[in-house]
Amino acid sequence: MDKATAVAAVLLLLALGLLAFGGAMHCGFVHYDDDQYVVNNPQVLNGLSWPGARWAFTTGHACLWLPLTWLSLMADTEWCGGVARGYHTTSVILHALNGALLFLVLRRWTGRFAWPLIAAALWAVHPLRVESVAWISERKDVLAMFFGLLALGAYGQQGSRGRGAWTALFFALSLMSKPMWVTLPFV
Repeated sequence: MDKATAVAAVLLLLALGLLAFGGAMHCGFVHYDDDQYVVNNPQVLNGLSWPGARWAFTTGHACLWLPLTWLSLMADTEWCGGVARGYHTTSVILHALNGALLFLVLRRWTGRFAWPLIAAALWAVHPLRVESVAWISERKDVLAMFFGLLALGAYGQQGSRGRGAWTALFFALSLMSKPMWVTLPFV
């Protein structure tokens, strides 16, 4: 498969993810956890800062250790000023990137083109992804998936220098987004 075809597939998956979930960018906050994560969370609403970063790495707010998720939400506050559309836009973009990354990882691991493309396309539009993409509080899910896929991709780089270090780094970042990726070593 030539490079142009792979690039076209990636662009197709990005567009598919954006089209399938782009409507979420017009939604507001869901007052079930979004208040804890953003609306009534002064640490997040203050944007990025050293005290905010310290809080992100030391808090168990919302019953989980999610420093990267908190920093991501703080970064969104910096650029969108606490408006729901900005947080949703980031989640939709992360989801679209995840669809493309899933394709690239599956393609590398299988050596095939069509089946990884079909699998990634189905994953990108599947209704079970709605909660992760359209609910700001679930930023942790799309962010953890992003770094988890990068870890899988790094691991799949057979013979490359630093493969283990990159895999460990992305694995750690996925865990700092959502602890669910603790199962990655078993994959």
